[in-house]
Amino acid sequence: MSILSNSPNYLLAHLSDRDAALLEPHLKLVDLGTGTVLYRAEDTITRVYFPFTGIISYVVAISSGQHVEAGVIGRNSVVGSSVPLDGEIAINEAVVQVATTGTMVDAALLKQLTAGTESLRVCFAHHEEMAFAQVQQVAACNALHSLEERLSRWLLQARDLLDIDDLPLTQEFLSQMLGVQRSSLTLVARRLQESGLIDYHRGHIRLLDTEALQDTSCECYAAINAHFRRLVGWSPNGRGPGALSD
Repeated sequence: MSILSNSPNYLLAHLSDRDAALLEPHLKLVDLGTGTVLYRAEDTITRVYFPFTGIISYVVAISSGQHVEAGVIGRNSVVGSSVPLDGEIAINEAVVQVATTGTMVDAALLKQLTAGTESLRVCFAHHEEMAFAQVQQVAACNALHSLEERLSRWLLQARDLLDIDDLPLTQEFLSQMLGVQRSSLTLVARRLQESGLIDYHRGHIRLLDTEALQDTSCECYAAINAHFRRLVGWSPNGRGPGALSD
């Protein structure tokens, strides 16, 4: 059992003994508040983060000032997985949407460490491929599916990352992430509430019937989870395949 096997972060918990021993001395604990921007598009990534809780969004900013979410991660992955793969320049913005604790490591140091161990480099490559797969799935979801389906998918993903039914999310925040007017989101959220699927009150959305919410969601929720299982072994129920590196 590795020295990081009890870490709340899935990547760290599933490192081999050798890779955990290599990385653990360089990890530093961090608290990341809601709204913290970890990096912006075209920034040089200087730190790599392993969230324990919370939600980190990959966000695309457009010239009108709008921001649209392209993917979310938390305890199931790592922010900055491109660094060991020679991808030090960020292609999007990473912002903390729900406060989290976690650990971080200097990006340049991590690149040096992974250069000497193929198994650790492959581990980060799997997580980077997973992030790309999610971005593609969300792009298709935004283009093809209704707001009700997309909102249901997002709420289910948030629940999986936070592992709670009472989500600290406002409708204003959700409208920004889904790229829609708040009035449109309010109408859809009201329908879900009237159907008994959610309850909204003062900046919190409580999921009342997750099975029904999955029926309301589009296929993208299951597809994104399938990407996580296939590429990195993570699933919302917490059962994984064991170490992903030798």
